[in-house]
Amino acid sequence: MDETEFWELVDASREAAEGDPEEQADVLVERLLGLDPESVLDFARHFESRYHRAYRWDLWGAAWLLLDGASDDAFDFFRCWLIGQGREVFEGALHGDPDALADLLDDFDEEIDGDGEELGYAADEAYEQLTGNVAPDLGIAPPPPEPEGTPVDFENESALAERYPRLWQRFKE
Repeated sequence: MDETEFWELVDASREAAEGDPEEQADVLVERLLGLDPESVLDFARHFESRYHRAYRWDLWGAAWLLLDGASDDAFDFFRCWLIGQGREVFEGALHGDPDALADLLDDFDEEIDGDGEELGYAADEAYEQLTGNVAPDLGIAPPPPEPEGTPVDFENESALAERYPRLWQRFKE
C-alpha cells in the first residue's frame, strides 16, 4: 500500500462516517477487512509513522487550545483524530504551522472532534479479525521520549493567544 492508497482509505472512511471519529473507525475496520493482512500492516505502518511525526510540542499546544486542555492521553487521541482528518489537514498542520488548523478545520466540536482513539486501533482490529493473531511489530522506531520542538506553556493564555493567533481568535474569543 502506498501513501496515496493510505490517504484514500482515511478520506473514504471519514466521508462515509460523516466526520464522526468513532463511526469512522468502524468504517475503516470494515474497509481494511477487504484487504489482505500484509496490506493491513502496510496501512498500520503509514498510520504509526504519521502518529509519531505528530508528536510535537507545537501541535500539542494547538490540541490544548482546541480541547480546552490536553493530557498525554488526550494528545495521543488528538493525533489519531488529526490523521483521520485526511492528508490536507494533517500535512497542513505539520508542514506549516499548527495555527493553520484555524483555516483547515471546518468546525470543531470538542464533544465529538479531537478524539480519534478508536482510529488508532483500526488496523490492529482488522488484522486480528483477518488472521486470528495479534498484529506483529511493525518495525517502526518508537517516538522520542519527549515531543519534538520547544515546549509550549499551556497554562499561559496570553502566550497561547500569541503563539496561535488564528486558532485563538476562531475558537477561544
